[in-house]
Amino acid sequence: MKYSLFKIQNLRFNTPRSALRTPHSAFNTPCTRGSTRKRRGQAPHSSRGFAYIALLAAIVIIGISLGTAGKYWQNVILRDKEEDLLFRGDQYRKAIERFYFALPGRPHYPESIDNLLTDNRTATGKRHLRRKYKDPMTGEDFVEIRDQFRRITGVHSSSDKKPLKRDNFAENDTDFAGKDKYSEWKFVFTARPGQPAIPGHPPA
Repeated sequence: MKYSLFKIQNLRFNTPRSALRTPHSAFNTPCTRGSTRKRRGQAPHSSRGFAYIALLAAIVIIGISLGTAGKYWQNVILRDKEEDLLFRGDQYRKAIERFYFALPGRPHYPESIDNLLTDNRTATGKRHLRRKYKDPMTGEDFVEIRDQFRRITGVHSSSDKKPLKRDNFAENDTDFAGKDKYSEWKFVFTARPGQPAIPGHPPA
């Protein structure tokens, strides 16, 4: 009995202390370490995904804003061209009217646009049109409107685009309301009924 007790005591005291300690690895099971690494690895991926979605949303918003702004400025430029077209067309119409009444008792429509720039019927070569205006819608010459005697009575644009302006025109341009093409805006001077015409031609 004594021998057995001594042997047990000897075994207990000769056992290394390190063997009696509980290893730290016992508390950190492989499953726990794996889940910890997984949780730590998810954060950067989630952040990158959110940033990517935010970037796409910002690009879409910027694209829509630029498209809206671009369309707005296109309309602004087009409205400026419309006003320019109305002004230039009216200048031609008034020049034709001045040419028509330039010689008392001898009303006559011009045979060319050059007649409006220099009226050779007068001693001074009177100028009825300040300069030869271009069609602001196309950048080309206006299309001439001629009567049966090949004389110029007006001009119009060659553009078939649909106008933005649909109403509220000046008194001389009320016929332009509701037109579907700029080419239908015809700037024509028509002499009053009974106006004397040049010899050999019917009244205008």
